[in-house]
Amino acid sequence: MTQLEYAKKRIVTDDMAFVARREGVSPVTLRRDVRRGRTVILKRAGSPRAPVGVGRGLSVKINANLGTSPLRADQNLELEKLAAAVKYGADAVMDLSTGGDIAGMRRKVLVASAVPVGTVPVYEAVTRRREATAVTADDILDSIRTHIEDGVDFVTMHCGVRRAHIPLLESRIMGVVSRGGSFLVKWMLAHGRENPLYERFDEVLELARARDVVLSLGDGLRPGCLHDATDRAQLAELKTLGELARRARAAGVQVMIEGPGHVPLHQVEENIRLEKKLCRGAPFYVLGPLVTDVSPGYDHIAGAIGGALAARAGADFLCYLTPKEHLGLPNLEDVVEGVIASKIAAHAADLARGQPGRGRTDDEMAEARSRLDWEKMLSLALNPDKARAMRGESLPEDEDICSMCGEFCSAKANRDICEKVKMSAVRRRVGA
Repeated sequence: MTQLEYAKKRIVTDDMAFVARREGVSPVTLRRDVRRGRTVILKRAGSPRAPVGVGRGLSVKINANLGTSPLRADQNLELEKLAAAVKYGADAVMDLSTGGDIAGMRRKVLVASAVPVGTVPVYEAVTRRREATAVTADDILDSIRTHIEDGVDFVTMHCGVRRAHIPLLESRIMGVVSRGGSFLVKWMLAHGRENPLYERFDEVLELARARDVVLSLGDGLRPGCLHDATDRAQLAELKTLGELARRARAAGVQVMIEGPGHVPLHQVEENIRLEKKLCRGAPFYVLGPLVTDVSPGYDHIAGAIGGALAARAGADFLCYLTPKEHLGLPNLEDVVEGVIASKIAAHAADLARGQPGRGRTDDEMAEARSRLDWEKMLSLALNPDKARAMRGESLPEDEDICSMCGEFCSAKANRDICEKVKMSAVRRRVGA
């Protein structure tokens, strides 16, 4: 049975209990949210990886993308990216490989990863045929089956892109920016038929249910620029995703919804509200969102701004962006920067949402700063390696000040002030 089916029978599984302990929530409450479709457990049946909970009342999770491309298919580099992403806090990874030995890359990632792994099976189906229009519905279903049998924990499916939505794209500047979405739109236009993932959705559900793989319903019509945000095409697809999510739950399949994309700051909260309403509280997995279109080289920052606001408003899962977004395949340093930026956004949102114990490390950092305890400060940093390197650029590690203020350090002055205040209080007590 799937986690959802166990939850419907009011059974708390070992994986639910594990997630509840890690998150500091009641196992019964977690089981109830899984039953209602508000929370999913990322871990396929039989997976050696630890389960990760995504959804209502849980800490905000982050995902890091990796994978080969037709121009760069270095598997060892991608495995280094995987290790770095996990080291710096990614809760899950997605292998989006489209070049070289795609199946071999996926299987290596599945062996090496300590966190749940997701994929987009339609990518491999298309790359094998070398053209989206040459793919058959059976090709896509076969690819889904292979990925699930290989051991992935969640799969992205662009099942909500329909023929009726295509005319709604006419008013857009960017059209279709989702790779999977573009494949399916090209296929529908070429064949004059409905999206095969929509038509054969029941078969998709059977495959996912067999191994308790979480179905991540992809936003194939997500906006690729601020101009296109929250338009008719995006909302039409979102409504369809809500209908498909209901069918998935009825079939015992765990489901989450993927979201935009590029969204101006003032529309972020509304996007979260709409998803939660139309998809009945299903976990929301967002790419960023980016709150400006003019930040190439810094899109990880634009995405972190949108991600923090989205998570504060109720998004559950942030897909990272790297400085290379819109520019090229990220290198190892880009992956680290992307993970840390998303980690900051998730942590900030957790603080605002009052997640249990989330403010403890911030208080510890403040106390360490007040004592000028540099070793403690560096150990608490989200990226201790970078913080330590920056600290060592201008001063030896045993110096108790920094090069910004030097002898005029306010923390050092405050320490002296506190000592004098304490001594004054002692004198007053003694004089009394």
